[in-house]
Amino acid sequence: MALATLAGGCFWCLVKPFTSYDGIEGIVSGYSGGTVKNPTYEQVCSNSTGHVEAVQITYDPDIISYDAILDIYFKTFDPTDQNGQFFDRGDSYRPVIFYHDTEQQQTALNKIKTLDAQGIFNKPIVTPVEPYKNFYPAETHHQDYYLKNPLHYEQYQKGSGRKAFIEAHWGETQ
Repeated sequence: MALATLAGGCFWCLVKPFTSYDGIEGIVSGYSGGTVKNPTYEQVCSNSTGHVEAVQITYDPDIISYDAILDIYFKTFDPTDQNGQFFDRGDSYRPVIFYHDTEQQQTALNKIKTLDAQGIFNKPIVTPVEPYKNFYPAETHHQDYYLKNPLHYEQYQKGSGRKAFIEAHWGETQ
């Protein structure tokens, strides 16, 4: 098994898109990249811990590649916005690809270069590729939020502007 740690705004919105793919063994919502051990949601949202809301994906690289995971990831958020996502603003909502090894780092940098060359977005991709430091699972009520609160999840996707952005750029919603 391998790990992918990805941030793209609200972690609720980064779980569901990965659930229907073979080789994805688990998806945990949490906090990554900061300096405080075992932070709470409130601490992370204060933008004082250095963490971002992220998901950590456990996957079987013999079934699904890291490159394929990045294909899914880039269809879940706005990679041209480094100050948050949609109406979630601030450091804790910024997108980040946390690489676990040099192969993941190079794959991520190549993916960004390819997407920029394709001109899918009106602006260049500014999602940073940073070394993995840590990951702390979020509180239980944040896990699998789309299953626990489907109506609120759908309203959030639509109301935040995320759904419209994804449809405008990819022609599909997650």
